[in-house]
Amino acid sequence: MVQDEINENTKKEYPIHYFTSPRRTISETDVVNFVNLVGLHEPFFIDMEFIKEQMDETHHRRFVPAPLTISIGIGLVAPFIWGILQDVLKDEKTGPVGGMTGLNARIFQAVYPEDTIKVDLEVGIREKTKKGHTLVNIRHIVKNQREEVVVDFLETALMMPPKA
Repeated sequence: MVQDEINENTKKEYPIHYFTSPRRTISETDVVNFVNLVGLHEPFFIDMEFIKEQMDETHHRRFVPAPLTISIGIGLVAPFIWGILQDVLKDEKTGPVGGMTGLNARIFQAVYPEDTIKVDLEVGIREKTKKGHTLVNIRHIVKNQREEVVVDFLETALMMPPKA
């Protein structure tokens, strides 16, 4: 993270931009591929007998790992995010994208294979710093097919100062 102080002279309210992503159904194959890719070999994801024996009867199905739900949530908005950022930043002087500086997530309920998710996105400038960086909040509210919030996460992106 860039060590930088907030510029009190530019501290103001910025508008929030809203977007809803397309939907995507998460498959059993998605879970198996993700678990094997990252080595997440916990019994909740790979051992159906453990799930039947150790979990409450309302959870007798394989879980979708929360990091997979977050990753799919980011992927659902990825084709549109640059256009959204350009719209959010159209009246601001910024340089190139500096990358992600933070991610804070809350998981509200389980997601299972065959659930369909979408993302309600809220994007806005958080603040400008004294050194000219712009911090942008990108809030992903991930909902299932019943419109229940399953994950809510805030991604913070950094825009570099404009080149002199």
